[in-house]
Amino acid sequence: MQPLITKATRFLFFAGKGGVGKTSMSCMVSVALAEKGKRVLLISTDPASNLDEVLETDLSNKPEEIKDQPGLWAMNIDPAKAAAEYRESIVAPYRGVLPDEAVQSIEEQLSGACSVEIASFNEFARLIGDERAIMDYDHVVLDTAPTGHTLRLLSLPSAWNDFIIENKTGSSCLGPLSGLKEQRLIYEEAVNSLSDGDKTMLLLVARAEEMAFKEAARASVELGRLGMNNQYLVINGVFKTTSEDRIARAFARKSQQALTAMPVALSELPCASVSFNPHGLIGLKALRETACDMSVPHASDIVEQVKSRKDRAFKNICQWNELLDQLAERGAGLIMSMGKGGVGKTSIAAAIAIELAERGYAVQLSTTDPAAHVEETVGDCLPHLHVSRIDPKFETERYVNRVLEENRGSLSAGDMALLEEELRSPCIEEIAVFQAFAEAVAQGHDRFMVLDTAPTGHTLLLLDATEAYHREVAQSSGDVSEAIKELLPRLRNPDFTKVLLITVPEATPVHEAQRLQEDLRRAQIEPFAWIINQSFALSGTTDPLLLTRGLNELKYIEEVTAQPAVKAAASPWLPHTVKGRENLKQLISQGVPE
Repeated sequence: MQPLITKATRFLFFAGKGGVGKTSMSCMVSVALAEKGKRVLLISTDPASNLDEVLETDLSNKPEEIKDQPGLWAMNIDPAKAAAEYRESIVAPYRGVLPDEAVQSIEEQLSGACSVEIASFNEFARLIGDERAIMDYDHVVLDTAPTGHTLRLLSLPSAWNDFIIENKTGSSCLGPLSGLKEQRLIYEEAVNSLSDGDKTMLLLVARAEEMAFKEAARASVELGRLGMNNQYLVINGVFKTTSEDRIARAFARKSQQALTAMPVALSELPCASVSFNPHGLIGLKALRETACDMSVPHASDIVEQVKSRKDRAFKNICQWNELLDQLAERGAGLIMSMGKGGVGKTSIAAAIAIELAERGYAVQLSTTDPAAHVEETVGDCLPHLHVSRIDPKFETERYVNRVLEENRGSLSAGDMALLEEELRSPCIEEIAVFQAFAEAVAQGHDRFMVLDTAPTGHTLLLLDATEAYHREVAQSSGDVSEAIKELLPRLRNPDFTKVLLITVPEATPVHEAQRLQEDLRRAQIEPFAWIINQSFALSGTTDPLLLTRGLNELKYIEEVTAQPAVKAAASPWLPHTVKGRENLKQLISQGVPE
């Protein structure tokens, strides 16, 4: 990692597929820079940030100094808090000036997910576009949200600038544009900083896996188009072995095959790699040791330790056939896989969809993830199974065309021009995707709709939109589709909707899924079951390093199953690529280990 540290620019921007270790890598680089005497500010722009856990420090939306690491400060951009402050900054000048009804109308316009996103972006832009906010730091390190969300975030400066310049109505779906105009100069400076290679380095994080490399390559190309051309590849968790254990050899072989077949867009970049750590990167000690590439020891009696603890850990795990029977019982409905990026939501959703289709049920498998790979995961066609995805660009175009067509002939030429201008707002994509999501959920009335959802942060924004739209629909007598009217009741109906919380047995994914469960319950949506995926403890490995990982997993498996009223199933780490019908079925055919 040292060559990377010596090349570090003022802004270090970490991006990549969910679950590849962006937070761990950004924390490790931040600690390494602070160890060299630099003053570093580490910021998370992810709505589902886990900086607190990795750094073992309670963080807020203001810089907090990290205990026992001089020179390092960290903060989370809190979407809810940012949105509340943003709403108040827009509404406050109108209190006592406009009628109460008008003020209330503005507040309602600012209650959706799009407002949350633009408010978060305002904070992000301020921290890289306003030198006064960061003048005390040598480096600003940005731990971003998963790639699909980040690409939208980075497209906003130019999009909003264009919209602000061209809009003549003085309003948008975010309310009055005066607040946005005030941000324009900061947006422009943010764009300039991001596209200046002397100021900003883009660090593309990937694991040595085919899908992670493809996602990183896509981000490399698309972010390059936005001017971020000073790029560096960080490959996390590279596993090598001389063991004869079949799982260890398969793990090493998969890593090497992915490295050999790395996309050209990545292979030409300068690169740093980080070795596999069976304990995970939690705490300053682990971050420092990994940055120095120190070897991780394993206990001499590791086989006995795993064996003695396994029975207790898996005592409350249910059999997959029991869980599948319960999912299939109604014969139709919505099944949603939710959780942190990289935990295998797509694979689990695809495996369940294939199983239900093989039982003869009509099944629609779809995704709301902007970085979806559902078609590649399923492979060949299967009777009764249809695969699709909610594509943001397509849905936006479809939504805009529909709105224009519905109003053509009933509005004057001037009003149509104003409508077309409004439909160029970046907020329209959020509305369009929401509409498509509602329509997809509605299909569960006569078939199984299996939805592979986006990583947690994006999904929470989507559910926020659901709540906001439901409030609006309840007060509206306008022409609102039945799918939107019924969306929230359907999500709250346990007979119709089965939410599966997918995790891997590690600290951050488990704790993030627990927070997601709390959020769902606040929205009156009760999760149906947890799925503990990619477990080395279930893989059958005898390799000491992988058994050390398996032993570390058991405490998190116990943590999941100890929760009241929670049912859980578990799937092993598989030695082959989890693609295609037969390989996917192995995920959901394992029983509780002996």
